[in-house]
Amino acid sequence: MTSPLRRREVVAKLVAGRGDLLVVTGLGSTTYDCGAAGDHPLNFYLWGAMGSAVTVGLGLALAQPQRRVLVITGDGEMLMGLGALATVAVKQPANLAVAVIDNEQYAETGMQQTHTASGVDLAGIAARAGFPVTATVTTAPQVADAVAALRSAAGPVFVAFKVSGERDPLVLPPRDGAYLKHRFREALLGPQAVA
Repeated sequence: MTSPLRRREVVAKLVAGRGDLLVVTGLGSTTYDCGAAGDHPLNFYLWGAMGSAVTVGLGLALAQPQRRVLVITGDGEMLMGLGALATVAVKQPANLAVAVIDNEQYAETGMQQTHTASGVDLAGIAARAGFPVTATVTTAPQVADAVAALRSAAGPVFVAFKVSGERDPLVLPPRDGAYLKHRFREALLGPQAVA
């Protein structure tokens, strides 16, 4: 599939003017994309937990119901964790949003096609699971409305962004797990949280 959307541009719009938005990134490219958009202490990067981004985001949304949580992950990672969509739909956290950056490829293992290249509809799966707001975005004019829904619609919200398969240069945010955990907790809960 050829898409006019570029992943880095979409992710930059997802986190622009973020305020106190809590962001969980999936393994690989979405972590690099968020790093390219600007490292932030309220970004929680999952460096090696493939398939877990949505469940981590769900736990965070349930623990912090007054804060908006945005999971930014890829189609390969989402396909590995499809069961998480059912759990989110059962829990119905109004503050949780999931953005899938879908290039129809497993970028981290050699650019093999994912099932979305053969027609698997991730937004359709989320809708059938019970997400009240879902969309698949394929054109630039649709991006602003999708970003607005992800940032403010009563959730859970799920949006798949169909992006080109073009590879971007790696931008590596911090990789030390203990550092990221402590930094995130302190930014979320204050200095006493890590004392």
